[in-house]
Amino acid sequence: MTSPVQVTVPELIALNSNTAILRKRPRRPKATQSGDYSSSLKGRGMEFDESRLYQAGDDIRNMDWRVTARTGKPHTKLFREERERPVFVWVDYRAPMFFASRGVFKSVFVAKTAALIAWNAIQQGDRIGGLIFSEQEHHELKPGQGKQGVLHLIRRLVSHPAWQGYSDQVTDIDPDDPTTIKKSLKRLNRLVRPGSLVYMLSDFRGIEGAYTELSRLSKHCEVVMLPIHDVLEEQLPANGMFRLSQNDQELVINTHNKSNVDLYRQQFNDHNEFLQQIANRYQMHLINCLTTDDPIKKLSAYGH
Repeated sequence: MTSPVQVTVPELIALNSNTAILRKRPRRPKATQSGDYSSSLKGRGMEFDESRLYQAGDDIRNMDWRVTARTGKPHTKLFREERERPVFVWVDYRAPMFFASRGVFKSVFVAKTAALIAWNAIQQGDRIGGLIFSEQEHHELKPGQGKQGVLHLIRRLVSHPAWQGYSDQVTDIDPDDPTTIKKSLKRLNRLVRPGSLVYMLSDFRGIEGAYTELSRLSKHCEVVMLPIHDVLEEQLPANGMFRLSQNDQELVINTHNKSNVDLYRQQFNDHNEFLQQIANRYQMHLINCLTTDDPIKKLSAYGH
């Protein structure tokens, strides 16, 4: 029986048998991307092959100025289509992700979803990379090929120090600190290359301060946002005193006050609406997820 609060390497490896039911990503007939992918993204998805003498009709933007200067004759660059497309998973392991009132921890949901994405990516001939971050650590994984690329990601997903909890020395960390998510996105922008497919797995707390990073990412990559939330974050139970605990911390919530319950619900709705606005503004895909959802069904419905 799998744990709702932890993931293991064998468990994530076993998800490989489930990816057959995931539909392949649809190809969109717009700007050409790596391999036979096409999407609304900018970026050729091509890699340099060789230089040759300039011929009438060649695109001036592809001039090889270095060879031209060395030989004294105009040369142009030739490109070939990439055989593989880099796929990245951006995994949020901040403190609020280690929570659920039903289903599994948000961190468990994102780990399983990331593993499914990875297995499916290599089955389609793509490479898989990622960035796993918490308040303390960022683990960057350059795109890897085949089973070894997936296993490398899985080991990092399972062994990240965030699973060990937060020590007394770091209890003053603010999980809503926008600088954490902003720094992570800056690193992600340095890691990915144009034409990549990026899956963002998070509850997106603190995303409000990262417009510049999101804009830059969406200009060159296809981005899929998967906000994960627990039902208790959506709606408080009515008329009662409820005790919540996380590690050594406890919180008592009084829901007898209807105005507080309504305000809580409105804040959740505002956050969801804000994420939808971000997705629309930067032409990102949005898949809302609950901790009780099946990640396979969510990805399949999207057309992974």
